[in-house]
Parts: sequence; C-alpha cells; structure tokens
Amino acid sequence: MTAPLDAKARLGLTLIAGGAVANIYYNQPLLGLIVAEFGDRAALWVPTTALVGYGLGIVGLVPLGDALPRRALIVGQCLGLAVALLAVGLAPNLACLALAHLVVGVLSCAAQQAVPFAAELAPDASRGRIVGQVMTGLLTGILLARTASGFLGAHLGWRPVFLVASVVALAMAGIARATLPHTAQTHPLRYRALMLSILHLARTQPVLRTASLSQALLFAGFNAFWATLALLVEGPPFGLTAAGAGLFGVIGVCGAFVAPISGRFTDRRGAKPVVLGGSLLVALSFVVLWGGGTWSLVAVALGVLLIDIGMNGALIANQTRAYALVPGARGRINTVLFTTLFVFGALGAYAGSQAFLLVGWPGVCAVGLAFSALAVIVAARDPHPHPHPLGGRST
Repeated sequence: MTAPLDAKARLGLTLIAGGAVANIYYNQPLLGLIVAEFGDRAALWVPTTALVGYGLGIVGLVPLGDALPRRALIVGQCLGLAVALLAVGLAPNLACLALAHLVVGVLSCAAQQAVPFAAELAPDASRGRIVGQVMTGLLTGILLARTASGFLGAHLGWRPVFLVASVVALAMAGIARATLPHTAQTHPLRYRALMLSILHLARTQPVLRTASLSQALLFAGFNAFWATLALLVEGPPFGLTAAGAGLFGVIGVCGAFVAPISGRFTDRRGAKPVVLGGSLLVALSFVVLWGGGTWSLVAVALGVLLIDIGMNGALIANQTRAYALVPGARGRINTVLFTTLFVFGALGAYAGSQAFLLVGWPGVCAVGLAFSALAVIVAARDPHPHPHPLGGRST
C-alpha cells in the first residue's frame, strides 16, 4: 500500500521533474563562452557527456525505483546533483568539466524517477491526467532551460549559471523531502536480477514494445527537426541570431501544456486514438515545414507548434498505457520506453543532419515525414489499444 498522491505531492513531482531534467540542457546556449575558455573540443565533450550520462542514468538508476523507496532515491540524487553542479561551476580544465557533466547527466535522471512515482501513486482512473501534469513540468524544464541559462550566462558568465543550478538542486532535495510520501521497499531484488528483468519485460509485454516503437519513431522525427532548425533560420533568407533561433523553444512550451489534456483523454478513451492523432499531427507538421519552411517564419512557427503538440500528446498516452501494465515495475518500464526513445532520437538527429547537408531543408522534412508516417502505421495497426493492468503482479 502507498500513500495517496495529494496536491502537494503532485506539485513536488512536477517541480522535480522539470528542475532535474533542465540540468542537462543548461550548457547548450553557454557553449560559446565555454569554448572561449577551454577550446573548441568543449563544444563536443560538454553536451555529449551530459546526454550520455542521462542515458546511463535511465538504464542504471531508474530501475532502482522498483526496489528501493523512490523518495529517498530522489532526495539522494538531488543532493548529488548539487555537488556535481558545483564541480561544473568550479571546473579548472576541460577534463574535469566533462567528467562533472557526465555525473550531472547520470543524476539528472531523477526526473525519470518522478514520472513513474506519480504513476505508482495515482488512482487508475486518473493516471493519465496525473502523468500528464508531471510530464508538463519535465517538458517545460527541457524547453525553458536553454532560455534561462542563456539569459543568465549573457549577464553573469557561464560559471554562475551552474552555481545557481547547484542551489536549485539543494532546494529540490528539500522539496522532495517535504512533499513526497514515504513508500516502503516493496521488491527487494538484487541489482543483477533487477536489470535482467528489464529484458524480460521487453520480451513479454507487447503493449510496451508497441508504445516504445511508436513513440521512438516520433522522437526520431522530432530530433531530425530540432537538430537542424538553427541551421535553417540562421541562414538565408531569415538570418536570425542564435538567440532568435532559441525563441522557437518558447513556442514549444505551448505543446508541453497539451500533456494533461492528452492524459485526461487517454483515461477516458484509451491510448490508441491519442497516439494516432499525435502521429498524424507530427506528419502534418513536416508537410507544413516542407511547403513553407524555406521562406516563411510563420510556417516554421506553426510546424514547431504542431510537432510539439503531436509528440507530447502521444508521449503521455504511450506512457500511461505502459505504466498500467505491471504496477510493480514502472521504473523498469520507464527504462525500456526511454532507452528506445534515446536510441531512435540519436538516429533521427543524425539522419536529419545528414539530409540537411546533402539535400537541404526538403531532405530534413522528408526524413521527418518518413519517421512520422511509420509512427502513424504502427499506431493504426496497434492490436492492443487498451492494456489490462496485472492487478499488482510484478516482474
């Protein structure tokens, strides 16, 4: 038995999800300042180590939430984040900076502890809505992290950004301790057994495989777009600055707020129509971007809005149905889902970048449209639109 998820805990999980994931994106608008101090190699090593660390955390730490009390894990990770972010802000050389960013990435997966914790505590009838609310915090953290760090970096320099982030991480640890309910250790599995059970879940849960594949295809198209957007708008005929290109992320925040709506609809109608509708919106966004993206900023802005609404709406539906499968294994389910997303996301970013270099913007749109069309096919052919929880049985 677990404590109920009250309004205080929902707010705490939402803030923690957004605040934790933001740490892996703070460095991106600061790269020019970091490169000026540590050299050109910093532009590769700093963002790469942060993202690699986040992926390692999803694989190696998030499953522990199924074996240990999640509140304690989140508090511990936030305290560790405070130390790692302090190390980033005080790093004397590139090697120390990259290593500290790797640790920051690993511990920032506290965001991925918060979402399955919300799913664990939420009643079945409102799980989608609550997951959507917490994911709104996570998605907003991703989208606004670059804007906030860029603003502070321009006025204070890059090191104070991470010193401030260290204080924020300490505050998140306090929020977690004050707002999240205590849950007992329910599955005292050894770490090796815990990790092996991830493969068992992927092998035995067809709904999880379908949800992971459909969302990963959308994420591949999403990354093909965002990896090349700055190249489009900073070149002719638009000629925007890097700051101007970053403002498109603010438009994406509107897409983040569709998450609770998607969750409510999933609770009432099931996941399939939401995932199918979101996939169609992403495909439509690439049609709009292909037709007007090379000459109209309005078309680009509309494409950003459509792709974010579609991707985020489908994500909440896929998460909700995946979390309903095995109540005792939501952390490991999260690992399967987001590991698949990261692999396809990297593939999409690479394919989009190569297409832009070889063909230009129409090539990017063709890549994104191909991935989203495959997602539409997967969603339309989904034979398991309504997963049935296993009544507390764990894997």
